Amino acid sequence: MTQAAGEAAADGGHRLAFIALDGEALTRLSPILEADRAQAVADLQAEAHFAPSGAPPGPYILRLSIYQGRLVFDIRQLDDSPLTAIGLALGPFRSMIKDYQMLVDSHIMAVQGGREDRIQAIDMGRRGLHNEGAELMLQRLRGKVSIDFATARRLFTLICVLHQRI
Repeated sequence: MTQAAGEAAADGGHRLAFIALDGEALTRLSPILEADRAQAVADLQAEAHFAPSGAPPGPYILRLSIYQGRLVFDIRQLDDSPLTAIGLALGPFRSMIKDYQMLVDSHIMAVQGGREDRIQAIDMGRRGLHNEGAELMLQRLRGKVSIDFATARRLFTLICVLHQRI
């Protein structure tokens, strides 16, 4: 048994096999946001802890969308049959999403200007913002979905990317 398979078995199969963002094919993202999206999805599929309350062991399919000002987690079984949908108010995340976009825009300008010191400072700010977003994600999903801190950070990234598509 591979290490990943052993960890998934030990975790009860509470992981994500597939993640989709609503409107994914409709909008083109900046190279930084696209890289963030791709890395977050790959990391979530490789090592996320994601256990919806009361659901049978996964793996799961997660479809993230924004509908009527709410963040929707559409959680499904591998055969695409629905398990549960969780809607969270987007309001508590809005200021962090706005800050994230400002940091991405600043990063692009710093790269274009060749300002290595500025790039490093922006990256530190992004890490801090991801940690803050992860804490909020953990709080908002408490009692609905069990996730770890790394999973919460990656989900926050996907929410920021998703918000750029609406």
